[in-house]
Amino acid sequence: MPPSRIERTRGKIRLRQYDMSAHAMEEMAEDGLDIEDVQRTILKGNIVRTDRDDPRGTRFVVEGVGVDGITPVGVIGRFTSTERYLIITVYKITKLED
Repeated sequence: MPPSRIERTRGKIRLRQYDMSAHAMEEMAEDGLDIEDVQRTILKGNIVRTDRDDPRGTRFVVEGVGVDGITPVGVIGRFTSTERYLIITVYKITKLED
């Protein structure tokens, strides 16, 4: 049985077979997050949405918490044609006001 999508994604993180887009790096810095927050979110979080409408490949939205155990973090990524995981964007999840 093949690994689940989240296990496949976690495997790429554990093996350091991932890349981050410049956009992801900028968003991470703007939200006061770092690479450890991204790694922990993927390693401990869950896929909450799968977007199949991108012609470059299916995107996975992973949500979890940062290394502080409190800050909610979202990570969007996809697998590339070379089987690396590309982190497209990173963000601190904030509750929207009604």
